Amino acid sequence: MRIPAFLLAALLTPAAYAAPPRLEPLPDIPPPPGMVDPALEPQITIVQHGTDRVEEFRIKGKLYMIRVTPPHGRPYYLVDQRGDGAMRRYDDLSPNFQVPLWVISEF
Repeated sequence: MRIPAFLLAALLTPAAYAAPPRLEPLPDIPPPPGMVDPALEPQITIVQHGTDRVEEFRIKGKLYMIRVTPPHGRPYYLVDQRGDGAMRRYDDLSPNFQVPLWVISEF
């Protein structure tokens, strides 16, 4: 007798018939002004030189790294470390690899 009385009480409670709350998704929060600069996104150009695949990485139109992938072998990188246009070869991006540095502000 206890089980049917419990079920009857559970079915008659208003919480059992209450509709779930209507939840609406929150809108995306826009980034703070000046934080997203599309000019700082690298532009990557992929070209074929003979049988080699060459990927050129540019920021604001300035070439800072080239990745050359031969058809047979490992890719190697040519990196402009000083910003003077002289590329230095790296066979891999090892821990001694220096990432490109960008000018944040000029005086």
